[in-house]
Amino acid sequence: MTLTRQRDAYRESLREEILDAARQLFVQNGYEATSIRAIAQKVGASPGILYHYFEDKQDIMALLVRETFSRLSRRIEAIRTDTDHATARLRRGLRAYIEFGLEHPHHYSLLFMKPDSWEGNERILNVFQTDVEATFHCLRLMCMECISAGVLRSELSDAEELAQTLWAAIHGLVAIQ
Repeated sequence: MTLTRQRDAYRESLREEILDAARQLFVQNGYEATSIRAIAQKVGASPGILYHYFEDKQDIMALLVRETFSRLSRRIEAIRTDTDHATARLRRGLRAYIEFGLEHPHHYSLLFMKPDSWEGNERILNVFQTDVEATFHCLRLMCMECISAGVLRSELSDAEELAQTLWAAIHGLVAIQ
């Protein structure tokens, strides 16, 4: 491996280590109580090194939010677009959401259990709102497909309401674990 590749691999490794440490500290202590200095200390680096990789703490959190939603969205979108029956896809999509929350409790907690601390942090809120809408849209589309296929009762014919109800139920299941 050339020196440049080794250096690039080290940089990427340190970047990931910083993100992992930040995620863990944000979950444990909350966003506001976590400082750049604490993140740097956790990875054994100087605070200045973190600024080499990230603009500020908001930048780190926004990236973590985007990364987590990206992982969840990829799973659900793959299910939504496969050729299975609409109800089977909806069930599998809901199950995938629950499994994601249980397999990645720190990621899940960071996204859905502590967003109050982001108030006033526009960059984080913008990423969250954009990415949560994209993920929720997948669920909404699966609900619409079930309604169109005639597999849901008429009182559940509003896809938005159905998607919100299902999300609240599965979120509750993950949150109580």
